[in-house]
Amino acid sequence: MSSLTYDLTRAGLSVGSAAALTGIGLVVTYRSTGVLNFAHGAIAMVCAYVLRQFVVEWGWPLWAGATVTLLVLAPGIGMLLERFVFRPLSVLGSDPAQTLVASIGVFVLLVGGAALLWGQGARDDAPELVSADPWGQLAVALVLAAAVGAVIRWTRFGRELRAVVDDRQLAVLGGVDADRVAAAGWAFGSFTAGLTGVLLAPYVRLDPYGLPLLVMEVVAVAVIARMRSLPVAVVTALAIGVAQSQLTRLHPSGWGAPLLQAVGTNLFVVALLIAALAMPNVGTRDALPRTATARVPTPPGAWIVAIVLFLLPLGFAGSDLHTSVQVPALGVVLLSLVVVTGRGGQISLGQAAYAGLGALFTALLAAGRFPGLPRLPELAALALAVVLVAPLGLLTGWPAISRRGLALALATFAVGVGVSRFVFAQPYAIAGLSLGRPAGFEGDRAYYVLELALLAAALLATWLLRRGRTGRALAAMRDHESGASAAGVQVPSLKLLAFVSGAALAALGGGMLGMGLRAFDPAAYDPVRGLLWFAAVVVLGADSTLGALAAAALLVGLDAGARGGVAAALIGVLAVLVGRFPGGPYEALRSATAHLRPGRGARLTEQGTRVRHLLHPAGPEAPPSPTLTGLTASTAHRTPRAPEAADDAQPQQEPPAPDDKTHTPAPALTTHDLQARYDGFTALQDITLTVPPAHITAVVGPNGAGKSTLFHCLAGTHRPAQGQVRLGTRDITHLPAHARTRLGIARTFQQLAVFPSLTVAENVRVGAEQGRLQDPSAVERSLRLLGLDGPVRSRPAAGLPTGTLRRVELARALAGAPRVLLLDEPAAGLDTAEVTALARILKALAADGMALLVVEHDLDLVADLADTVHVMTAGRIVASGPPDRVLDVLDTAGTREAPA
Repeated sequence: MSSLTYDLTRAGLSVGSAAALTGIGLVVTYRSTGVLNFAHGAIAMVCAYVLRQFVVEWGWPLWAGATVTLLVLAPGIGMLLERFVFRPLSVLGSDPAQTLVASIGVFVLLVGGAALLWGQGARDDAPELVSADPWGQLAVALVLAAAVGAVIRWTRFGRELRAVVDDRQLAVLGGVDADRVAAAGWAFGSFTAGLTGVLLAPYVRLDPYGLPLLVMEVVAVAVIARMRSLPVAVVTALAIGVAQSQLTRLHPSGWGAPLLQAVGTNLFVVALLIAALAMPNVGTRDALPRTATARVPTPPGAWIVAIVLFLLPLGFAGSDLHTSVQVPALGVVLLSLVVVTGRGGQISLGQAAYAGLGALFTALLAAGRFPGLPRLPELAALALAVVLVAPLGLLTGWPAISRRGLALALATFAVGVGVSRFVFAQPYAIAGLSLGRPAGFEGDRAYYVLELALLAAALLATWLLRRGRTGRALAAMRDHESGASAAGVQVPSLKLLAFVSGAALAALGGGMLGMGLRAFDPAAYDPVRGLLWFAAVVVLGADSTLGALAAAALLVGLDAGARGGVAAALIGVLAVLVGRFPGGPYEALRSATAHLRPGRGARLTEQGTRVRHLLHPAGPEAPPSPTLTGLTASTAHRTPRAPEAADDAQPQQEPPAPDDKTHTPAPALTTHDLQARYDGFTALQDITLTVPPAHITAVVGPNGAGKSTLFHCLAGTHRPAQGQVRLGTRDITHLPAHARTRLGIARTFQQLAVFPSLTVAENVRVGAEQGRLQDPSAVERSLRLLGLDGPVRSRPAAGLPTGTLRRVELARALAGAPRVLLLDEPAAGLDTAEVTALARILKALAADGMALLVVEHDLDLVADLADTVHVMTAGRIVASGPPDRVLDVLDTAGTREAPA
């Protein structure tokens, strides 16, 4: 027994050493660039293939092939990726979602390229660089980890690396060449990937799909190390490797034996699932608001062309028709990504799992092998499979409630890998399973007609989810999650809706695909294919149903050729370029055409335009763009003034006449002994504050005083450690932001929180639909109040000036009929005239009974606006009272300019 234990330990150390190398490379790359390199496994696979090409095919000596592969090719790949893929993304200010897509694009490109060059078959003759004795591999991993740790800890480059990790912009200002650090990080990360590939290749299947996925499964060790600690990554890798090897000696019995054996042989996958689901803070710095733009309009006549192209296969025969059968089914699967990612803004790398479950459940139900249910006709089996799989969308939807960015990508990827390993790859689930077609639709042509009908139903469901109140709420969540929650959108419920709907559509498409192929093929739903589908939808327009259909036709059509991998290579190229063309290929083509189109006549310079306006002032037929200047709350309930009288009208101070159903005294917002902490640091200490109705309360203080933390506690975006927040007599301390909005607490943001892909009117409508009261006239009233009822109302918010967007955000807040309004630096970005007009509106709202709290650094505005001022320092309120008395104290202390 001791001999067996020793042998299993040696085998586990061999596996753990390779996993440790992967963890080291992923951690170093992430620490130097902030990118989780999803292409790590693909680089490992390419290097393994290249070494085999040198040694086996061309007869090079092993040492020469290994030297070129590991010291030239592998670092070269990393430096090329940094220079031509990820550095342009950084320069262009790309958001983390685009960086993730580019990383996946590199993965897909390398996998597709390898399939084209070396074929898709497995190779078992890879050269052995290090003997099977695990001590050599362990020594390589330990020496490498020690060397990297020493470099990071004791060298100038290590200090620069730590500086870039802590604050890249500050490091650059301090003279650090961040690009050089990133290039070195990519080169080293790619070297470790190549080393992992050439060490693993002799002992596992060398093919374009299996090896990359095997390497990426061990990303768990980097996640457990929180993408920072090399010792933790190495120890974790070795421990999991040894444990997985030791578990092979167990031979469980009973009905759960196959599943227990699967767990024992896939311990890295189990670790990935646990780490991804139990560590929501991994990649927190990448969880930034999505950079949204105005939606690219569909080209005229595009849908007519699409309908014609999808009807053409009805005239095909033989293999062409049989291949075409896959297109509508895959189109339905990709529509699920349009719902989840395109409209909901959630990263989902596990849709292939739901598609596979749809096909598997359909086959089990149609064969009568589903526990507790009789055999069903194929169409009924497909419908019931969709119903059964849809709730499983909670597997990724529930983690999405508390995750964004990289953390969500890891969670969804882990679920996809887990379903693939523990369901699709297990004989107990798929042994002897076949799948037929519905009665009357056995032929390819008849079945294609059925698919078109189901595709039309899926398109209708997608269209309904992208229209109306739900569609606007989804778009708001996608564009700015915090802003959507502040507008009253129930973000957690909406995320669950997106993932459940996406799971249902993916299951429908997966079942259709299985019936089209007349079999359940696990390889058709592996996680690598899921990454390919995600990249294809994103690069062809994530929010475009037409783009999803085009992606389906492209993927099926290109891979139907003589060599597989063409579609993956093409999608990979497009994904790598996603940072340059975020609107998709059509937007890129449209922009290029606009640049190439010859100019129509001469254009005046900026100075010439100003001179022309001085010589020929604009007449009444060209009114200036609306601004806050001269607007008051009274315009909300009065008949609009005639254009010729608008300029002469004097501002009024009375607010809009309240609706009868809103004419109730506004409650006070109060805090009692409020305390808040961040990672052990006390940001608020015993804050007792009242924001009374018909009153403007201001909070001022220096940076770090705790103003923002107090604001977040009041708005519901941070839960205090102690104390209470009350609205009137109701304790709202533990209510989320959207629930507080529906009780009548609205807020604005210091950093603009508008929804760029929606029009101005749609932005305001979100606030009206999700707010405290459902008032059909609230949208028009708010638009008139803030001067947004002109042509600007129909323009997308993307690209509008800051002053206009401030008005849009305030109009959205007011459209929900709030009783308490929280304003976080509302004057930021406004000119003097706009600030003056804003002050008039806020005073009018307070005169109407609304309670207002303003956090503002402009003390002149505070002096003019506030009834009561609270001064904060070091998390405490140190002075309170009327602005003249409190601000005079600040002047006397010489701190008039301190608040910021």
